[in-house]
Amino acid sequence: MNIAQAPVANVTEGSPPNAIFIPGGTFRMGSDRHYPEEAPSHMVSVDGFWIDRTPVTNREFKAFVRATGHVTFAEVAPDPKDYPDALPHMIYAGSLTFMPPDHPVDLRDYRHWWTLLKGANWRHPYGRKSNIKSLDDHPVVHVAYSDALAYARWAGKDLPTEAEWEFAARGGLEEAEYAWGDELVPEGVHQANIWQGHFPFENRREDGYERTSPVMTYPPNGYGVFDMIGNVWEWTSDWWAPKHQADAKKACCIPQNPRGGSEHDSHDPSLPQSRIPRKVIKGGSHLCAPNYCRRYRPAARHAEPIDTSTSHLGFRCVTRPGRE
Repeated sequence: MNIAQAPVANVTEGSPPNAIFIPGGTFRMGSDRHYPEEAPSHMVSVDGFWIDRTPVTNREFKAFVRATGHVTFAEVAPDPKDYPDALPHMIYAGSLTFMPPDHPVDLRDYRHWWTLLKGANWRHPYGRKSNIKSLDDHPVVHVAYSDALAYARWAGKDLPTEAEWEFAARGGLEEAEYAWGDELVPEGVHQANIWQGHFPFENRREDGYERTSPVMTYPPNGYGVFDMIGNVWEWTSDWWAPKHQADAKKACCIPQNPRGGSEHDSHDPSLPQSRIPRKVIKGGSHLCAPNYCRRYRPAARHAEPIDTSTSHLGFRCVTRPGRE
């Protein structure tokens, strides 16, 4: 296959379980060729770190819940005081779940395919009558930021910064379009779980999956890390900012601080009454399609409110030297 090759990072002695060591380095982060929030492209340096080989799976999250008794955000009804503009009948425990229409719809209105589904959570990803009995090796979903962070701390790990995540996702390929090279489907072989067809009503499932897929279904990138692209979006620890905090004039030469934005600046300006801060999520998901949300690329990024969980959002962890 015509896939660009990169040096594979080795698993070092004493590394955390299910983790790959990513050597530190300097790389060009972001993109000036796609969505405006990916710009400006700029140079960033990161130190070496371990990153989970795969997203956290249902099996792994189940062990965490059994050990700690953790109750996820989606399993608790919201406090009406926190959502003064919400209608009373919308205050219930649940999570955003993809419910595809059977006909073309206006792509500017996500309400055509997203439903705040009562009873949806990590145990019941598609509502109360669903379960994860056959999904142990699938990424856990319906986890809010607090759930992901709680798991990471229990495991003695952390959530990756946006720069760490993107550096690992690129797999050593400098400025390649995708995590595996510059062709989306090299020689007709799918490299990630994304959408084929006209989103959101036609899913041709050419990659074999309608929703999430088991981790390690597709080839790893050059660092030996799986599922960095597609399958599920992944939380990072960075607050959202509408563009990278870098001086484009200096980007060619001077490494920039990879951390950007703040909790205050991360709020959605289109919702002045809702002051819910947002984090950066990365990687795209099985719902990303060529006709909508072409974010199945390492440079792509999106904002997600920290009080939100969905059926296509998960996470993975990192361990930094000195913390393992």
